[in-house]
Amino acid sequence: MKPRFVSGNRIELLETGAAYFPALIEAIDAATGEIHLHTYIFANDATGRQVAAALARAASRGVLVRVLVDGFGARDFGDHLGQILQTAGVEVLTYRPEVAHLRLRRHRLRRQHGKVVVIDRQVAFVGGINIIDDWDMADTPAQIPPRYDFAVRIEGPLLNAIHVSARHVWRVVRWASLRSRSLEPPRRSGDDTPRGDMNAAFVVRDNLRHRRDIENAYLDAIHGARREIILACAYFLPGRRFRRALVDAAKRGVAVTLLLQGRVEYRLLHLATHALYGALLGKGIKILEYHKSFLHAKVAVVDGEWSTVGSSNIDPFSLLLAREANVVVRNARFAATLRSSLIRSMADGAQEVRFEEWRRVALPARIGRWLAYGLVRILVGITGYGRTDYSR
Repeated sequence: MKPRFVSGNRIELLETGAAYFPALIEAIDAATGEIHLHTYIFANDATGRQVAAALARAASRGVLVRVLVDGFGARDFGDHLGQILQTAGVEVLTYRPEVAHLRLRRHRLRRQHGKVVVIDRQVAFVGGINIIDDWDMADTPAQIPPRYDFAVRIEGPLLNAIHVSARHVWRVVRWASLRSRSLEPPRRSGDDTPRGDMNAAFVVRDNLRHRRDIENAYLDAIHGARREIILACAYFLPGRRFRRALVDAAKRGVAVTLLLQGRVEYRLLHLATHALYGALLGKGIKILEYHKSFLHAKVAVVDGEWSTVGSSNIDPFSLLLAREANVVVRNARFAATLRSSLIRSMADGAQEVRFEEWRRVALPARIGRWLAYGLVRILVGITGYGRTDYSR
């Protein structure tokens, strides 16, 4: 399904939790009617407790507050903050709770990975930032900068699509959880009053009607690129269609730059991604690895006009399995802001991977990378998506 762009939006780029969490808590504290918060991780740390306290305050004012977390990413949420929030009057649901930790079932990798907050149908937040301290993955937080990630704050007519989606996901998960039907607030449209001049679309990926929507939005932009593509992604393991689109763009003379994770978080995916480097570098695609901190961003800028910020990685788990949410913006000013941040991060926090050096990697290391890539393909096959462009 093609993205449905609407005009008249004001969209603010929020870089790292330092910008995101104060804006989020301020909006929660101003809520008067309804809050939907969907997240993959909701940690019981300083940040999680601050956000939970704001949600509890909203519930105490009579605001309808609904929190949806993922059963794997937030598997301890129900034992701690979840109970506190429910006691405060917040409705809490868990998407696919983890029951058998050691069993690899076919659907276990289908997660709720989107990060979406909608408040009073007046303001929304979409991006890649979980409810967790920025320094959670750093062993030496005094020396390592915060996790590099983005979200956007949205006002304007785009709120309608985001609000409808959030309510729909809540109803589906509640039905699947066999919960009794609680009182639904009246379904009203959001405020269509223009709040800015930005043209934007809300794009989701699910396992029903929107299986390929985010990937196709990327591919449409890549196919139409004429000058430059900058893509930053924490986990990058694209299928054949996506790789071919990037290579074809490079052949047309488009400057294609990938900013990828340099620090090892999940070794299997890290090695599998490295298996693709040679083919991409050999076609003129520039690859930089971000080492300054943990890269968690899932963003792109094309030709200084098209950009996206969201939760979807370019890997089979995001593009084929998880619930994801991205915002696509067609606005040169917004794209310039995001591009400037990416250029700065590449200049002071990343190292370029040179093709000549990559070709000299020892044979055992190359074999290990391709074995990792093969194992990921096997995992994709186990989930029932073996007949995809990941299987060729």
